[in-house]
This record gives sequence, structure tokens and C-alpha cells, in this order.
Amino acid sequence: MRINTNVSSLTAQEAAQNTTKTITSSLEKLSTGLRINKASDDASGLAIADKLRTQATSINQGISNGNSAVSLLQIADKSMAEQSNILDTIKSKLIQANTATTSDDGRESIRKDISKLLTQLDNIAGQTNYNGTYLLQSGAGSAGNAASTALEFQVGEKAADIITNEAVQSNTTGLSLTSLTALTTSGSLTLALASSEQTTIDNAITTLNGYRGNIGSTQNQVESAVRNLMTQATNVKAAESIIRDVDYAQESANFNKQNIISQAGSYAISQANAVQQNVLRLLQ
Repeated sequence: MRINTNVSSLTAQEAAQNTTKTITSSLEKLSTGLRINKASDDASGLAIADKLRTQATSINQGISNGNSAVSLLQIADKSMAEQSNILDTIKSKLIQANTATTSDDGRESIRKDISKLLTQLDNIAGQTNYNGTYLLQSGAGSAGNAASTALEFQVGEKAADIITNEAVQSNTTGLSLTSLTALTTSGSLTLALASSEQTTIDNAITTLNGYRGNIGSTQNQVESAVRNLMTQATNVKAAESIIRDVDYAQESANFNKQNIISQAGSYAISQANAVQQNVLRLLQ
């Protein structure tokens, strides 16, 4: 028997150290709620989980972009709804002017009303914007009365996930109302003009309805994309959770097992040390 090196004790200590490391790892998982806290826990699992997390983050940003796009499109639609009301009113006034029961003075009053309404139509076009992006024409006021830039919304995780809304020019120029505008700023409103300009207004209403129809279609497309992305985000987060998150029932059972093994290891060390005491009996 040898007492210089207690091999049994050393073996028991090594096992105890390994058990302590396992217990420490188990406690870390239970305290963080994560099965993978560092690359050494599961290198391949960490790589997959991180990729899924990046994907989920990108999808959620796409959802946010989509919701912002819906708000923008609703602003444009509401403004054009008011412009539609203006055109309806102008059409009604032209019909009122195109009858013998309306006097010349009455037509002059109607002309002035139409002039004010057309000015307001342009004011709406020059004021409607979302965070500085003008929606109904190219810029603010009469200086920016060209067509707006076509709008692109990335509603998805990839650069190709783009939804586009066509350019809009919802002002008197874009709606081809310049002849009516010139009439109301100078000259007089006659029966013949009140009759012919009704066609102009009808065409403007058709153009405006086309813009609104396109915005409505774009909004439906964006909302559909957002609903799909929400489903994807849920599924991706679920997939990440399966890889990254800890199973508390399983890990709790593992912790309890390792704790019992640790206690048994401590007992084994004490017994290995006690065995050495038996050698002293040979010296008695």
C-alpha cells in the first residue's frame, strides 16, 4: 500500500471538479433562461440561433416600415378625399352657372367661389407631406407643383422586398385644370364656359380617383405584406427559441442530478482520505 500519492483521492477530486463545472453551467442556464450562453455551449447552435435572431430583427423592421407606409398612404388619401370634395363642389357650381335662372352677377359670384376652391386645392397639394416628403406634388407650395417622386417602401428583410407607389401630381396642373384656373382669375363665366368646363372637372375627378385607387391598392398590398411578415417573425422567433432557450424542466432535473453527484463525490473524497489512515495500522 502506498500513502505518498493518494490516487483514489485525486481521481475523486477530478470527478468532483468536473461535476462542479457542470453545476455552474447548469446554474448559468437556469439563471439566464438560455441554453446557449457562449459559443462553447453549442457552437453550431449559436451560429444558427444568431442568424435567426438577425432575420427576426430584419423582419420586425420591415413590419415597422410597412406600418409607417400605411400611415403615409392614409395621409395622402385623406388629403385627396378633401380635394375630391372640392372638385364635386366646383362641378355643382358649374351646373348652377349653366342655367338661365342664374344671373350674370350670380355667375360672377360663382366664378370667385371656384377660384377660391381651386386655390385651396393647390394649397392642399402643397401642404400634404409625411416627415418632409411631399405626397401630392414635388414640393411645398406653387414652386413645387410638378409630380411627386414615386415612393418605394421596403416591407421585408431583403433589399428586393420593395412596394412602389406611382408618382402623384394632384394639383390644378396635374389634374388639367389650368384652363379653368385661367378663367377664374380673369374674364367672366358664361353659360358656354360653364357647360364646357364641366367636362374638364369630370376628367379631373377621374384622374384624382385614379391616384386614390392606386394609393388604396398600394395600402392593401403593404398591409398584406405586414400580416405575412408578422407570421414569419413569430415562426422565426419560435425556431430561435427552440435552439437558444433552455428547457427548465430538463435543466432543473439535470441540476438536481449533478448536485446529488457532487454530494456523493465529496463523500468519496472523504472516504479516499480515510483509506490512507488504515496504513498507519501496519506501523503499530
